[in-house]
Amino acid sequence: MAPTAPQPDAAADPADRDTLALARRVLDAEADAVRGVEPGAAFAAAVSALLAAGESGGVLLVAGVGKSGQIAAKLSATFASTGTPSHPLDPVEAFHGGLGRVRPGDAALLLSHSGDTAEVVALAERLADAGTPIVSITGGRGGELAALSDHALSIGRVVEAPPLGLAPTASTAATLALGDALALCCAARRGFGERDFHRFHGGGGLGRLMTPVAEALRFRCGGASANLAAVPADATVRAGFDAAAAAAGAAGVRRAGALVVVGPDGRLVGVFTDGDLRRLVFRGGDGDPLSRPLAAVMTRDPKHLGPGATMRDAAELVRRLRIDEVPVVDGDNRPIGLLDIQDLVAFRLVDRGGG
Repeated sequence: MAPTAPQPDAAADPADRDTLALARRVLDAEADAVRGVEPGAAFAAAVSALLAAGESGGVLLVAGVGKSGQIAAKLSATFASTGTPSHPLDPVEAFHGGLGRVRPGDAALLLSHSGDTAEVVALAERLADAGTPIVSITGGRGGELAALSDHALSIGRVVEAPPLGLAPTASTAATLALGDALALCCAARRGFGERDFHRFHGGGGLGRLMTPVAEALRFRCGGASANLAAVPADATVRAGFDAAAAAAGAAGVRRAGALVVVGPDGRLVGVFTDGDLRRLVFRGGDGDPLSRPLAAVMTRDPKHLGPGATMRDAAELVRRLRIDEVPVVDGDNRPIGLLDIQDLVAFRLVDRGGG
């Protein structure tokens, strides 16, 4: 469920109502500041300049002082994690040996809301003398920093959040948003995709989401690690489950919760789950239900995942369709394995109820 915004009417105590009302004003002030930023031609030129630096083997240096310095550190991390090599540069430390980190071909992103922060302006002067391309993000008209920049970006005139309207709040939110836009536009122009993202985010929740499904499979068809039988559609239900049990037993694992059913050409044509088996038996009818051919009782043309799918794709499919098993196929629609709900639970992408 999506988080709800503070609701002043939800609190009975007057002090709580005042607190929630102020929270709403702060959020509105910051949202207005972000909405008010207008990327224009200078923004597009800045993206091109940062891409050119990266293509020449350069690194993006991101610098600011105070709150802008903290925003600079976050933006540097965002650039680095989306394919633009970057590291933060402390403007004060720069004049005590830190400038030794600046190399020919590097570019700089400098932040100062006033545009006149002495340490940042001094750094800009030194970088400009060295021929380092400078992109700046400032407020208002940009001050000295904008004048020293090759590409001067502005968040415009921003009113800081109440009650004092003094602490850097709306301005830092807008600066961060504009910097994020730079990073993500650079990534898009570079063709930075999901697999690239996964290489840089191998750990944590993001890493789990971007893991290729083919790497997470416990039940696999073919190869040395095979433990899942691809059962022909003309086999009986009993023969299908016997084959599945034999494949799992040979590998020393439990049987998967579904049969993967293939046609004469080895391509996926259906699935038959343990739930399907229970329903078939409970329906009864004439004859032995286990003697029926799978082609007559399977789910045809089941939803499946291709070789390029990620665990995020799998989680979305399971949640949307409320299914527990998903076949995974290669580029020719031949099964390579079966993903089940427990794989997603193990990756902490769904709870044990499948939600």
